[in-house]
Amino acid sequence: MKKILIIADGILAKHFLERVMTNTSSDNLYDVVTYRDKTVPSKKSENFIFYNFDPTSFEKLSVLLNRNYYQIMVVVSKKIDAIGTYQNIRTLNKDVQIILLDRWELEIEDNRLENIGSRDVLSSRFVDFLPDMPVIAQNVGLGAGEIMEIRVPIGSSYVYRHLASIAQKKWKISAIYRANRLILPRPTLMIQPNDVLLAIGDPTVLESVYRSIKQDLGQFPSPFGNSIYCLVDMLKMNNREIDKLVNDALLLHAKISSMKLYIKVINPTYSNSFEKIKSYNNKHIRIEVDYYNKKASPVLKEDLEKKDIGLIVVSSQFFIDNIVHLYNARLPIFKVGSWGFASLKEGVVLSSNSEDIEKESAVIFDVSSQLDLDIKLYNFNPDNLNEKNALAEHFDNLAKLFGKSVEVITAKRNPLLKLRNRDDILQFVPFNKKIIESNMFSIFSTDMERLYFKLSNSYQLFIPMSV
Repeated sequence: MKKILIIADGILAKHFLERVMTNTSSDNLYDVVTYRDKTVPSKKSENFIFYNFDPTSFEKLSVLLNRNYYQIMVVVSKKIDAIGTYQNIRTLNKDVQIILLDRWELEIEDNRLENIGSRDVLSSRFVDFLPDMPVIAQNVGLGAGEIMEIRVPIGSSYVYRHLASIAQKKWKISAIYRANRLILPRPTLMIQPNDVLLAIGDPTVLESVYRSIKQDLGQFPSPFGNSIYCLVDMLKMNNREIDKLVNDALLLHAKISSMKLYIKVINPTYSNSFEKIKSYNNKHIRIEVDYYNKKASPVLKEDLEKKDIGLIVVSSQFFIDNIVHLYNARLPIFKVGSWGFASLKEGVVLSSNSEDIEKESAVIFDVSSQLDLDIKLYNFNPDNLNEKNALAEHFDNLAKLFGKSVEVITAKRNPLLKLRNRDDILQFVPFNKKIIESNMFSIFSTDMERLYFKLSNSYQLFIPMSV
């Protein structure tokens, strides 16, 4: 229990007192000094004692200041009263903490004085209501922007994403407000348009996150990260394979919204391909050569921890050899195909599990939009017609939301038979445990995810699912 002295005058002071009285969670004791009856609230609380005198009177104030106050708050309407009251308090007690409502931009040097500038408070509150302005908690924590409220616009790349699929490095989504309701975060919770995210983290990082959330569709690889990563193992690849992998990574970097392309070379051998790779180094393309580590997995793990990677570009063989490490990275994996990146015309979604397809739908639209690909959803689930219709409706809603056409094809036969000879498709694949558990018996399955290897010659984007 703390004793607090409030020196109050004016209509703002009256509202302040009424607000304090409604706080039933506090058991503090309050002495209140007023010198005009209109400042006193009509309803009084039993833990408030009111005194009626002028606080600029040194003699009268000295009677109260003999008590041991934890804090003194000064909320008065006249500058001369504010200065006189402050001087009286400091003469009587040099150590007590004073909170002063400052309407006049007073210049007082006092380590035990907290000046609350009314102009700054009001202007910052008005700024909070402007569109596309981050709302920063100012009366909680450090007040330095480490707690931020962010409304997710309809066209954001964060819409329809599960929390577990969003890389939260140096920041966290601590709560979501939806339709005036608080929702506590969980890995499978999906972000909806107009949700308000309560984010906590490093202020600089939160500013970057805010800009990323507010940007419209076309920001992939965000929110997984901002850059592309390509690892070249020259010991296991011939010159043709190296040139194709690097060229596809360069084309992808040029077409999507990545900040940087990192090309890491391990087991380097002198060749035209090696010299060509080194020539690409500039401020947007970072070439790194590792002369010491010979295995890809530790290099991959170390680089992903240090760099802001949102997409990994790999060859088919590298994907097969390192599938578990790539799965554990929880990042999208772009596996290059045999036909050539420039030939891509169509994004293909093969559906036998509508739940996983819905989770990756925002990424599908984002990537297809940036690469200018048509989208075709092959609905193959002979056992559940209702699930097929729900997924088609979900994609139709997203198509309207993002202004992108989608052709939904109900396939009576396994669509892989038709697609495996196509040289112009990018297949979107949910990167779940089914992928790493596929084996020789998967060929008898009707699950499209277990049969991903049927399109191994095509370009494929493996999108991580929620844990």
